[in-house]
Amino acid sequence: MAITGPIEDQLAIRALHESYADAVFRRDAADWGALWADDASWDLMGTPVEGKQAIVGLWTGAMSTFAFVAFFSQVATIEIDGDTGTGRLYTSEVLEDLEGNLRRTVGRYEDHYVRKGGTWLYQSRSFIVLKG
Repeated sequence: MAITGPIEDQLAIRALHESYADAVFRRDAADWGALWADDASWDLMGTPVEGKQAIVGLWTGAMSTFAFVAFFSQVATIEIDGDTGTGRLYTSEVLEDLEGNLRRTVGRYEDHYVRKGGTWLYQSRSFIVLKG
C-alpha cells in the first residue's frame, strides 16, 4: 500500500506539504524554513545542501530569480514507521522569471520525514525535474 501509518500522522505530513506549497506561493522564507529539521539535507536537481540554514539560503537565492512562482503538489506515497517516514510527491510549477517569461515544470520529490517535539519535519528531500 502506498500510504501507511496512523491516520493522524498521514494528515500531519499532508499538512507539512500544504504548508510548504503555501510558503512558496507567499515567498515566505521563515515559514518555509520552519518545515525543515535543523540537520536536514536537500538535493535540488543534483545540488546537495546540508543544514536548514544553508537550505533556506539556497531557496531564497533561487526564489530571487523569479517574479512569480505557483507551486502545486500531489502526494503519491507516505509510509510512516514510528517517528520517521518516507514519501514521494509530484509537483507542478508555473515560474515567471524577472523578464516575464513563463515556464512550467513537473517534478518529483523523494522525502524522508522525522517527528521532533510532536511536529513532522522534512529530514531530507531530493527533487528532480521530470518535464520542463
